Amino acid sequence: MKKLTIFLFIMLCPFFCFSQIKPVNFADLEIQQKKSAKPIIIHIYTSWCSVCKIESFKLNKDKDLVKLINENFHFINFEAEKTKEKITFQGKEFQYSSNGNSGIHELVLALSKNKNELVYPLWIVLDKNQNLIDYHEGIFTPKKMKQKLNEILNY
Repeated sequence: MKKLTIFLFIMLCPFFCFSQIKPVNFADLEIQQKKSAKPIIIHIYTSWCSVCKIESFKLNKDKDLVKLINENFHFINFEAEKTKEKITFQGKEFQYSSNGNSGIHELVLALSKNKNELVYPLWIVLDKNQNLIDYHEGIFTPKKMKQKLNEILNY
């Protein structure tokens, strides 16, 4: 029984491990851009957002979308309310802004068009020179995301 369990784990592991979007963080973005300049996708979410969790599951489940993103974009997963380190982005420094028991990262406010009523998830797509290409608030279905990303790549 133990051998069967180990065998099944080894056989099924690739299905779970290799079908995920490979993120970079802001600290490594500049290095990655020097190695291979690509458009950038910034996915802003929160841990309490159920829509964000469902969306992430659906996006990672779509192997064609995962491949499209991993091959053609730098992808940043950015937790708006729990990321506390100082981030330098586009020559400016942004910090976590505490508000008692919670808070938000200043970079989220800088990137968001809705500063008074933030909407999660928030998707920001920048070209390889960090100019805004697309801004999307709310859920992004795999079909619509593939369509949008292909439009960006073919532009």
